[in-house]
Amino acid sequence: MATATTTTLLGMDAHLVRVEVEAFRGPGGFDLVGLPEASVRESRVRVRSALFRAGVLLDEYRVVVNLSPGDVRKVGSAFDLAIAAASMAALGRLPPGSLDDTLLLGELSLWGELRGVPGALPQVMLARQRGLRRVIVPADNGAEAAAIPGVESLVATELAEVLAHLQGERALQRAERAAAPAAGVFPDLLDVKGQGAARRALEIAAAGHHHLLLSGPPGGGKSMLAKRLPGVLPPLREEEALEVSAIHSVAGTLPAGVGLLQGRPFRSPHHSASDAGILGGGYPPRPGELSLAHHGVLFLDELPEFRRSTLEALRQPLEDGQLVVARARARATFPARPLLVAASNPCPCGHAGTERCGCTPERVRQYAARLSGPLLDRIDLHLRLPPVPLTALQDGKPGEPSAAVRGRVTAARERQQRRVDAGKTRNNTNAALSPGELEEVATPSPEGRRLLLAAAERLGLSARGYGKVLRVARTIADLAAEERVEAHHVAEALQYRGSERSGAAQARPEAASIGKLSTQESSTQEANRLWTRARGVERS
Repeated sequence: MATATTTTLLGMDAHLVRVEVEAFRGPGGFDLVGLPEASVRESRVRVRSALFRAGVLLDEYRVVVNLSPGDVRKVGSAFDLAIAAASMAALGRLPPGSLDDTLLLGELSLWGELRGVPGALPQVMLARQRGLRRVIVPADNGAEAAAIPGVESLVATELAEVLAHLQGERALQRAERAAAPAAGVFPDLLDVKGQGAARRALEIAAAGHHHLLLSGPPGGGKSMLAKRLPGVLPPLREEEALEVSAIHSVAGTLPAGVGLLQGRPFRSPHHSASDAGILGGGYPPRPGELSLAHHGVLFLDELPEFRRSTLEALRQPLEDGQLVVARARARATFPARPLLVAASNPCPCGHAGTERCGCTPERVRQYAARLSGPLLDRIDLHLRLPPVPLTALQDGKPGEPSAAVRGRVTAARERQQRRVDAGKTRNNTNAALSPGELEEVATPSPEGRRLLLAAAERLGLSARGYGKVLRVARTIADLAAEERVEAHHVAEALQYRGSERSGAAQARPEAASIGKLSTQESSTQEANRLWTRARGVERS
């Protein structure tokens, strides 16, 4: 009898698996039990062949392998190395105790080569949490294993190297921590001409992690702006980089030789993508685009063209920050807190309100109805982009670079983090503030409160919309380095809740007037005008 330790993945969660092997002389056979899936049952063929290449013939032995616990389904090929090592120990070919406190991961080829497996990063993290002293992984997974401190990570390229190490003949090499990859080069906001209101909305979205919907005619710059959003986001913190890298490790999209990703992900799936491709699914469950964009940007271009079922399924993850994939044989939870940027046209042809538009009112209404009210209510910032005047493209004046905007965004994020450190909030972005935290840190001044109540009545804001206006106002105040939410912060936030429908819907007159804001000066003027109107409403 002998035992070895390995792990199995269920979504993002790794579970320890105890590999129990009994070997005795008799008619040759290899039995594998413990709720293994087909990919695991096939390991007996790979293990027998790999051991034969290492000089061990199993024809004279009957080998029984049990994968414990028996009520957890085992999926994948990462069990090969642990089964082979435990089989060798059961045959008396390894010293006693050589497999203690060791996690073994890796797929074996028929020739005994050790191949990388997906999800090594979260599995090594589990080994550290459970107090295991060392892990042995394929060389392809060495950078991931080395990224986790507190555990000795060893790498091998073939089974013979692992056996020689366990027998005390030749030590394996330690996994080397890979140099941090470049954070990624994104297009610069310097290229954007005009669209002052959109640039301001982009900055607010980045500073408070607010979801953004851009609506406008084709060629107005929606995609151009969205692709530049990652460049104004602050760098990933260490814990964020670990979460992002673990997701991509499970999905098998972590670049070769990279331990931890440093750049924020940018995902832009096509509108023809399936529900499982965007949300995640399959068996075993794998993360979709929503989770692959965690702590980064998820850009959904042509939003009304996505499947209705996909869009409606986005509602809960956008609110909760996680996605639960429930299937008959498995249930997995994936982190899902991307910054959503969506783009849509105002009508099917995209030229609503101009002579070029040939869409009937009914077609425009049907196009707008593709986006449900509950979904739009979860998007913090709604902005209608006008066509860019040709004079703005020809004046030669460069726009503000991304580095300058990123500096203000980082400063605003630091103010939010200081509130967490002071115990006022538990969420380090304003968009995630709970109602209690919102009352604690975003209570507006008396003037701002009266303005908000009056505007909420005129715009017909829902309770969720009311809270989102306060969260956006808190972010605007953070960008201005002001502790209190004032009336002009509320006024600027209100312009982004002008229409609770899609870009094809017509906003109320009050919202339309708010939507004309494009600079800080005009924002202040509009705030004063709305404040005067609010006082008149209050008197009446």
